[in-house]
Amino acid sequence: MNVDILEMTTRDFEEIKDSLSSDFDNFWNKNVLKEDLLNSNSYFLTAKNGNTILGFGGITIVLDEVTLNNIVVKKDYRGLGISNKLLESLIEIAIKKNSSFITLEVNENNNIAIHLYEKYGFEKVGTRSKYYNHIDNAILMTKKLK
Repeated sequence: MNVDILEMTTRDFEEIKDSLSSDFDNFWNKNVLKEDLLNSNSYFLTAKNGNTILGFGGITIVLDEVTLNNIVVKKDYRGLGISNKLLESLIEIAIKKNSSFITLEVNENNNIAIHLYEKYGFEKVGTRSKYYNHIDNAILMTKKLK
């Protein structure tokens, strides 16, 4: 399958906003995603096959610090390496912007995502207790870029 990584547009957002919970998981409020997409310090990418959005991801850069906001792939397209392509492209943007490191938080039970981040050199640096729904802990991870 051919997958192109492209800058996410507001048109892309409009296309997926009503299917975020059903196709991608209930990860965020669509209004928060739109706000982040419109933030001048944020960079969001889509993974597309033709005109079909298979996934998306985004970072926010403040000075030389990058926060990985999310990487999400449609349930039907997981396990095909799409998240790898998105993460690689987001890391490239961070490097081009002369960033020092990337941080993220991930649910302690999301072993697939943890493995992905470790594969790309992210290291566990802490936890946030009961961060997700006041139940699950968040693992804080960082990758140095310089």
